Order: sequence, then C-alpha cells, then structure tokens
Amino acid sequence: MNLVFMGTPDFAVPSLERLIDSRHNVKLVVTAPDKERGRGRKVTPTPIKEVALSNNIEVVTPSDLTDDSFLNLLKEINADLFVVVAFRILPAKVFTIPAAGTINLHGSLLPKYRGAAPIQWALINGDTETGLTTFFIDEKVDTGNIIMQQKVRIEENDDYGSLYNKMKIEGAELLLKTVDLIESGNYTLQKQDPEHVTMAPKITKELCRIDWNLPAKKIHNLIRGLSPQPGAFFVLNDKAYKVYKSAVVKEPILKPAEILQTKNEIFIGTGEGTLQIIRIKPEGRKTMTSEEFLRGYSLI
Repeated sequence: MNLVFMGTPDFAVPSLERLIDSRHNVKLVVTAPDKERGRGRKVTPTPIKEVALSNNIEVVTPSDLTDDSFLNLLKEINADLFVVVAFRILPAKVFTIPAAGTINLHGSLLPKYRGAAPIQWALINGDTETGLTTFFIDEKVDTGNIIMQQKVRIEENDDYGSLYNKMKIEGAELLLKTVDLIESGNYTLQKQDPEHVTMAPKITKELCRIDWNLPAKKIHNLIRGLSPQPGAFFVLNDKAYKVYKSAVVKEPILKPAEILQTKNEIFIGTGEGTLQIIRIKPEGRKTMTSEEFLRGYSLI
C-alpha cells in the first residue's frame, strides 16, 4: 500500500521504521516544524523527520493542517492509507482524503484511557495491564472503530520510561499487522463501548505535586507514572525536590510528611504506610540516589 505517515516524537520512530522496512511504500512523512530543543536551545528536527530524511522520504512540516497547499499535496500523493502515531488532532479535511481511511496507534486498550497521556495514567492508577489499539480516526478524538488490540503487561518495576519504550516497539509490530490486514480487506471493526470509557487527560504541574496525606502506594504509583518526566515533586523549605524512584515499606512508622534519614536512606510518612525515597533530584541539581544525596544534602 502507498502510505502517508504522520508523527512527531520518538514513540513514533519504530512504527515509521517498521513500515519503511516492509513491502509498503511510505510516500510522504508529515511531522511538526523544527524547534528549539535541549539545554542549548538548538533548532533541531523532530525524531520522525530525521528518520524520514535518512531514508530519502519527502517530509512536510505544516503549521496549519487546513492550509490549501498542504491539502492539495496530500491529494496529489494519492496514498491508499494515512497512518498516524503521536501526532496532532487531524481535521476531517485531512483524515477523509485516502480511500481506505486514516488509522491511529494509541497507547491503551480503548475505550480505556482516551486522551493525551494513556501510558502515564495506567501507571498512576496502579494497573497491572494496559495495551495498544489501532483504530480508524473519526470526528471525535480516540472514538473511532477498533481494528486491532494487543495487551501489554505492566511489571512492578515499570515506570513511564520503561513502559513507554516497551510499548513503542510492540506498537510498531501491531501497526504493521494492521496495515497488512487493511490491505487484505479481510477484517472486521469493533465499535467502542461508551459504558467503559475512561479518560487520560494531559499531565499538569498540579497533578505532579505529591500529597503526603495520600497512601504510600498511591504516591509510589504517581512517581512511577511521572518518571523520568515530568517528575513527581514535593516542596520543602521553599525548595522543590523531584522523586524518580521509590518503594513502599512497612517501617519505620511515620506521620504524613514526617521525614527520617539514616546514613544512606530516606523515609517519608504518608497517610497510609511509609515511602522510601530511592532516587531524588534537588532543585537545580542532577538526579541522584538517596545515598548520594545524603552525602551533601539533607531534608531535615
């Protein structure tokens, strides 16, 4: 099949690479414009643009998805299918162009966790299983008919970074299977059950702030879901500390927000149980283990 691929972050990279290596033909890649990234604020292309250019595939970076010149280009490409992985919300003028439609890869078992942050919310809510869904894009976000789904186990030691990396690889395989299936024409669609819809809204700074009155397990899952970015944090003596790794422990028994430090360990009380801090980042400093932190810093 002739394809147009739309995506931006590194999550979409394995999917694009898998399609490039397949029998299908990626005719055009659509991604976000170059922008300043990193500490040096150097203007750099998106990860998807880098992959496309290295494979001699035409790339466009429209700021306006309804611009006539962009729409005309998409029509001229005459692709059979548009494929979307971690891109922007598409207007109907775009996703209705190809004859076979436009498909999207989503990081949850829809209709669970519709929205911008499905991987984070699965961890924050303490789920032991999540998954991936391919579906046809429709007018409303993440509501289209399901083509294929695949479950993904969440291990106890998974955080956002590890689960994200696992899912982007498995997602690439599911996406290729989906494109092959659409090409065959031998597939059935499943409507999403409105009674089982849950949302995964964008992560806000307010959500990232740790409330020590919550149970230790809930705080631990919040830390997992926000590590390595954007990071769960607490404020002490007007200084912010991000926590990237923790463990729920039975002892010592502490009051909420009460801190106990040993030579190498940090414990903080919660509304139920105690949280051991394993990796921490003081404001303006690098991330370090609790042992490294206690060599030059203190929370007490």
